Amino acid sequence: MKISSDRILSTHCGSLPRPAAMMAPLVAKDAGRAYDHGEFEADVKASVADVVARQARLGVDVVNDGEHSKSSFAAYGRMRLSGIEEVSKPLTYKGPTRDSLAFPGAYEDLVKMNEGRRAGVDSPKQRRGAATVCAGPVAYIGQAEVARDIANLKAAMAGQNAAEGFVTAISPTNLEMYHPNEYYKTDEDYLEALANAINVEYRAIVDAGFILQIDDPRLATHYNRVPASSVEECRGFMAPRVEAVNLALKGIPREKVRFHTCYSVNVAPRVHDWELRHYIDLMLRVNAQAFTFEAANPRHEHEWTVWKEAKLPDDIVLLPGVVSHCSHLVEHPELVAQRIERYADIVGRERVMASNDCGFATSAAGDEVHPDVAWAKMEAMTEGARIASKRLWGK
Repeated sequence: MKISSDRILSTHCGSLPRPAAMMAPLVAKDAGRAYDHGEFEADVKASVADVVARQARLGVDVVNDGEHSKSSFAAYGRMRLSGIEEVSKPLTYKGPTRDSLAFPGAYEDLVKMNEGRRAGVDSPKQRRGAATVCAGPVAYIGQAEVARDIANLKAAMAGQNAAEGFVTAISPTNLEMYHPNEYYKTDEDYLEALANAINVEYRAIVDAGFILQIDDPRLATHYNRVPASSVEECRGFMAPRVEAVNLALKGIPREKVRFHTCYSVNVAPRVHDWELRHYIDLMLRVNAQAFTFEAANPRHEHEWTVWKEAKLPDDIVLLPGVVSHCSHLVEHPELVAQRIERYADIVGRERVMASNDCGFATSAAGDEVHPDVAWAKMEAMTEGARIASKRLWGK
């Protein structure tokens, strides 16, 4: 993993605005519906080339494909695993949360607002897709898909001024949530099968020379998603799932891995987000060298002190969010620099990389910030990194 001895590097945590025209075929592909394969592959290749070039022009150092071959970080998994089948039942992970129960009026307004923004994307039923379950043995069948993602990113990075590339991949825990177990005798057996299967994708990414980023928002969102759960119950939920991530990472050097968890898009009150102090010790058990996390939005910015007080590995690399995906306000570069400097004081200037809280195109739902705002935030992030570099290195 690239670290810098003379300036703050910049990156982001995965998804970047996708061309609107691509959303319908992306959703169709990830939902298993018909689409024009030839036209789609050409469009994805061109879109990845464009989004990598745009990152490079802004001065982003560690780039990716913007997840432009996927409709979301989660939906693609069903097309890369055997044993996953559609069922005629409601989606089980869409229940009320602590926040939606506490602020029902606010959430009703948000639903109406977002439906208006979504109208040009796809119908709600098409975007959401059918519910799926695990109904048979799980194995990885996405070799051709991940190979295309790797080839597109390599081609796009050729000739660009980027220090390194990374590829995002879903965690076993999120696969478990989106595709509930109806085949394995125990949930533990299912989680183990998922971890062994997704290890194939993880290894392919690292073997291709890229940094692997594990996307695991469920670890942080479980507390909010399960309103009756206590902090200790959520820690009990999290511990074996950290071990599942580590099983999925078997054979992969930790210096090739960055781990991301967050609290979803959720442009809402978020009074009931799980506090970092309750789980940072468990998260740090993940066999990753770098951690990307929310640190810019008003509900979590104060948690830089939690990192200051935690027992951290000597070689850890922190990728704090210094711009937020939950606000349409574009952060001032000076504020970005201040946020970077806090973390540099904790782990050293060489072990901090500027990032964002969560993806700027997290889903097709329409509840993320406008693409123009997302790119303005990326520019503020890179400018803030330059300001912080001058102050931290005195040049």
